[in-house]
Amino acid sequence: MTTTAKSPERRPAPLQTESFRLSRPSIVGPEVPEPPFPITLCGTVQRGFGRGGKDLGCPTANLSDDALESLTTSVETGIYYGYARLHAPTAGNADSDQSSHDETRKQDELETWPMVMSLGWNPFYKNEKLTAEIHIMHNFETDFYGHKLSAVILGYIRPELDYTSREALIQDIETDKKVALKSLERPAYKSLANACPLTL
Repeated sequence: MTTTAKSPERRPAPLQTESFRLSRPSIVGPEVPEPPFPITLCGTVQRGFGRGGKDLGCPTANLSDDALESLTTSVETGIYYGYARLHAPTAGNADSDQSSHDETRKQDELETWPMVMSLGWNPFYKNEKLTAEIHIMHNFETDFYGHKLSAVILGYIRPELDYTSREALIQDIETDKKVALKSLERPAYKSLANACPLTL
């Protein structure tokens, strides 16, 4: 399904600079989430380019196009933080090569975990399509293509940037994770972990 929502305008992404890297704060956002947050979304995890885990050491869940409507009408492209939850698949919904593991997927894999999300065109890789890619900060034993995933977005970390090297991109991703975890430690943010639906 293709969303009919209007996508954020595609603009040239600024280049990440050393001064930007050195000036990044360890916590972002107010003490209590402010509109348009929280934003809740859900969708089916689909196969992406396979770069997150292989190239960047940061596996991501790529959501289907119809999941983007609540985002593209509310926020600009960039990096966001919040919580995400994987849901056990219903019969026939998960990829066939995952079915044997899905039957015994560990309970902790179906709990709510902190996440960071990239919404944009990934200028370093020159994507032609707007994507929402969620990195759940938990170690999963296997992929979960075809599963449903719900997320609650609670704040904005930084704009979408371009990079001169993959190493610079990886460095910013690792900082994004630390900023997200630190920002989510605040009581008003912790209390919203339960905003992810328990069932879909």
